[in-house]
Amino acid sequence: MGVVQEVKDGKFVESNSAQSLAKDKSKVKNGSNLDKDAFLQLLVAQMKYQDPLEPTSNTEYISQFATFSELEQMQNMSATLELSRASTLVGQTVLMKVTDSSGRQTTVQGNVDYVIYENGKAYLSIGGQPYSLDDLDTVADKKYLEAYSMGAEFMTIYKKLPKLDALSIADRENVEKLEKILGGMNDYQKSFLTDDYIEGAEKYIKKMKDLVAIADADKGEDGDKDPDPTEPDGDGDEDSGEESKKV
Repeated sequence: MGVVQEVKDGKFVESNSAQSLAKDKSKVKNGSNLDKDAFLQLLVAQMKYQDPLEPTSNTEYISQFATFSELEQMQNMSATLELSRASTLVGQTVLMKVTDSSGRQTTVQGNVDYVIYENGKAYLSIGGQPYSLDDLDTVADKKYLEAYSMGAEFMTIYKKLPKLDALSIADRENVEKLEKILGGMNDYQKSFLTDDYIEGAEKYIKKMKDLVAIADADKGEDGDKDPDPTEPDGDGDEDSGEESKKV
């Protein structure tokens, strides 16, 4: 059976399928993604709905088939590169920005346990849940994460401290934690803190050492006090009493 084409007023009328084809072509010109299946469907539709009075030449079809082959090769290469890229993320800490069906965006952070490759797409398994590689936002270096974590812990403790003038021995534990974190930081990790916070922490540490030294000195003075030599010895008094009675 031949191709049926509607004629109106001496002109061929474009069918709904042909209109859809034109829209799809317009999308392609606008830069929309076109996979090999869609490209093949367009080619078949073009052959099906071509103008019988001006059919497409064989040379043009051959050119289009060649374009189709190039497209397929490029997509296969892209899929291979995507899988290779995804595989390098195993064991890395990543930040995913995921958009749900309602359009709400959420952030997911965690280690990539393994990679799933399905239907030409790579998925990262994080905490047992697969996430599309397209949702990948940030890949974090372990040194960066460690420095960020130390900086966050430092700031959490720092903000718990009172003003320097109000510092007391009761804040000793937090100040010593602050000193331990600061002392364990290298230059790169300290770069996550501003100079003001580092200098402030050093002032807290110095003042706490002064407070501890004063407290220890007070305890030492209390412990070193000698008993009053004028006070009678309890045991001696009892013995003297007993001897007096015997006499």
